[in-house]
Amino acid sequence: MKIGENGMRRLFMLMMVFWLVVPLNTQAGGFGGKDDPSGVPGQWYVGNTPASVDPAKPVVVFVHGFNSSSNTWWEGNDMYNTAYQNGYQTAFIDVHPDKNMWTNGPILKQKFEEIYRHFGNKKLVVVAHSKGGIDTQNALVHQGAYPYVSNLITLSSPHHGSQLADLAYSSWTSWLTGILGSQNDATYSLQTGYMKNYRAQTDSHANRLKNPIYTFGGTSWGSFGSSLYFGGVYLNSYGQNDGAVTVTSSRLPYGREVRVGSWDHSTVKSSATFNLFKPYLTTTQALSTSKISALEAMQHEESSSIYRGGEFTSSGVQEFTVEESAANMEVDWLSNQKMNDIELVSPTGKVYKKAVRTIDEGVFKGAHHHMFQVSSPEAGKWKVQAKHKKAAYFLNVSVKSGLNDDIELQNVTASSVDVIHSGDVAKADATLNIKKNGKVVKKQQKDMKKNQQFNAAFAEEGVYNITADIKGQTKDGKPFERTIVKSIYVDAKGKVFE
Repeated sequence: MKIGENGMRRLFMLMMVFWLVVPLNTQAGGFGGKDDPSGVPGQWYVGNTPASVDPAKPVVVFVHGFNSSSNTWWEGNDMYNTAYQNGYQTAFIDVHPDKNMWTNGPILKQKFEEIYRHFGNKKLVVVAHSKGGIDTQNALVHQGAYPYVSNLITLSSPHHGSQLADLAYSSWTSWLTGILGSQNDATYSLQTGYMKNYRAQTDSHANRLKNPIYTFGGTSWGSFGSSLYFGGVYLNSYGQNDGAVTVTSSRLPYGREVRVGSWDHSTVKSSATFNLFKPYLTTTQALSTSKISALEAMQHEESSSIYRGGEFTSSGVQEFTVEESAANMEVDWLSNQKMNDIELVSPTGKVYKKAVRTIDEGVFKGAHHHMFQVSSPEAGKWKVQAKHKKAAYFLNVSVKSGLNDDIELQNVTASSVDVIHSGDVAKADATLNIKKNGKVVKKQQKDMKKNQQFNAAFAEEGVYNITADIKGQTKDGKPFERTIVKSIYVDAKGKVFE
């Protein structure tokens, strides 16, 4: 029988898979791509065959997430080996780490079918981390892959998007994200406005209940200076989170929440969660008995941040104002370069030189963090001074204060957006930068009303990023400032999703 070009390629891949995934011991084999990420999208790999294969057990298929690849499950992680030791056949798929669900969904649909056939039409259970859960649900619901899969388990998947993705498209981060390459299809699709529209499409689809979905969420983001700490501090304004995804976003209204635990966004995909989702590793599609409504879990969003950004040659200085009675302040200077000479200076001239440094592994992957933490910060004008030959940067100041509940951006319609201030805020000025496809429209208002409406035209379909810079005075006449970032999606009919 003559084998065609496609047949030869498939035979070669199967031979390579055999030699790469059958080591001489029972530990996880060294196969797949690298987590830099450089896995080849569309390839899949078969794990070691257990000594005794139980026909009642499904094949467990692992799908990686954002900025990752298949070896995230075995390199520095014991999840694969744990599944193997528990007698499960396994497979691993590489998808595009920087593409959206509409690109990765069709790939996964095809690979699920191939894996299903490879194992003799045996049902699959998909265990997906982070954005991999969104990609997998797209394959099941929109691409029709549901017949090959019994259950889907999502480990801290941002089903409702991530506010960190909103931040990546704000007017203050564009200098840095442009250099880092953070503004890609994956990040774009994870903006909360985009995902609001995506949820409307998916959650009303006839296929949405074909596969039970079991969700996990995390509440830990490590200690000060850890790689997930920046994300944790930023997302803390939106509720409990694991340094990349909020607990609220990890939920689905028709899914069963298995556990919210003290995992961060990395440890949630380790064997620490295996025994918790093991009861759902079945070939049958048991219906969920406990449903969580994401709407029930929505929390009031605090306004705790001040942003700056730009680029400099030789030296850069940025100033910001902190109000009286702030309990704590965390200052983070993100840059595409490591700053060997950086300092934080208080209003009275006290100099803080010991920045804690780490490298970002999330949306701002590759950025250097330079973090300062100050308890009971002085009121007044602070500044950060940095020196380097040339660098882009984003400055994030997080303030713990009673004012955080007194400033809001809400009520976005097709023609307006409201900025509201209350409580201890006596007066405020605001500048809104409304950004779509790189084009920015600026709106300004001095001495705002308590509920100030800004006229804005959200007429074209797509995602809009709104960055509001607010400066004002408290009832005691003391200055303060805040920055609020929000994304919305406008569909072809002019409906606003926020």
